[in-house]
Amino acid sequence: MSVAGPPGSVMDRDEVDRALVRLDAEHEAIETSLLALQDHAGRRLLEGAKLTGTTQERWLAAERQIALLWTYFDAYAGTLRTAREVRERRRWPNREDLQELTRLLRGQSVTVAGGSASGAAPSITGPAKLTEHFTLEELVTRMNDLYAHSLDMVVAADAVWSALPARIDLLAAELQRTRRLAHSVGVRPGEHPSGDDLERITRELAALREQVVSDPLAFWQPAQGSSAPGGGRPGTDRYDHAARALEDVRREIDAVLTVRQDAEARLGRLRDVLSRADRTLAEARSARGEVLAKIAASEVPAVSGPPTALQEQLAMAADYRRNAQWHRLSPLLESLEEKAEDELLRARESLTAVTAPLAVRAELRGRLDAYKAKVARHGLAEDPFLIERYDAARRMLWSAPCDLRVAEQAVLRYQQAAADALAQRVPQQGGPTDRRGEA
Repeated sequence: MSVAGPPGSVMDRDEVDRALVRLDAEHEAIETSLLALQDHAGRRLLEGAKLTGTTQERWLAAERQIALLWTYFDAYAGTLRTAREVRERRRWPNREDLQELTRLLRGQSVTVAGGSASGAAPSITGPAKLTEHFTLEELVTRMNDLYAHSLDMVVAADAVWSALPARIDLLAAELQRTRRLAHSVGVRPGEHPSGDDLERITRELAALREQVVSDPLAFWQPAQGSSAPGGGRPGTDRYDHAARALEDVRREIDAVLTVRQDAEARLGRLRDVLSRADRTLAEARSARGEVLAKIAASEVPAVSGPPTALQEQLAMAADYRRNAQWHRLSPLLESLEEKAEDELLRARESLTAVTAPLAVRAELRGRLDAYKAKVARHGLAEDPFLIERYDAARRMLWSAPCDLRVAEQAVLRYQQAAADALAQRVPQQGGPTDRRGEA
């Protein structure tokens, strides 16, 4: 948005009308962004969670920032409404009307009570002025800064909550299965080093999950050089260490099993493969529900249930071992091992196929933000046409359910508009170019 003109000059009627059109579009875009932030799943989770540490501190600040954002927005909307009322007094505004409109649209016409005391980067916790005065453009810059800071915190917390607790729970479930298996072969705390390791991993996972839930930002690793909200990834160092430790214990238990009869070891491996296949299928079924809820107009393959025939054959193999029917057990184990690996592969392929739409949506989001950053680097961040195309694509990608086909076309339209705008940077030096007709 740009309503700047020569210092002290009075805007004419056409300048006023063009400025009001741009401001109305900007008002709608800002309101859409604020409502999206208000409805963000991460923000709702933060409101209801019992937070500690870094997350508690930053969320308290973010809550004040979000409240201040709405205060600024109300003031912005009020000034814009006043300007619209002045413009609608008469078809041909007189000089007094134009002077008033120039003051509203270009001057420090927005008064905010109890604002921040700082400049472009306000401090929510700093000493506050009784009132602050802004131009509309200054207020938009202030709101953009506050919005980006608040959204960054919300997106980061939501990303950690979406990634780590579920992985920790899966690892904890795997740990419990490993503990039962270890106990069955005599690997117990105080009697075997791996039994002590299992107790230590159990305590670590419990503590890790509790901290992740209450202080997710302690596990957030911001991306170096990224200024986009939510730029970064969840830190998984502690989780990865626990997973590696559990895998080491499993290898030790396998060694113990190998010392025993070969048949028992092979039966244990079969149970493990089928268990992983069942869990993968369960994860695929859960993911399919998420995809159907979040992605529209997408063909999501059905997920089959666990193979009961393999479980029945596995039970038969165990019965053969108990009754020392080795001549029957050996060919059955060979057949089961091949079928179990095939079943695990099928389950993984099913999970990959089911989650493909989410991967496509993530790729489109990344592409959209990459083009937005490129446009910003070339000084076109405030181009109303590009803003309109970007907001249209973003609303589609961040809505639920998301129509991937329509969203992809919206991203392509934004990319084309951005490419056209960048190509026209040189011609624009000789005069403005209206790209709406081309669209």
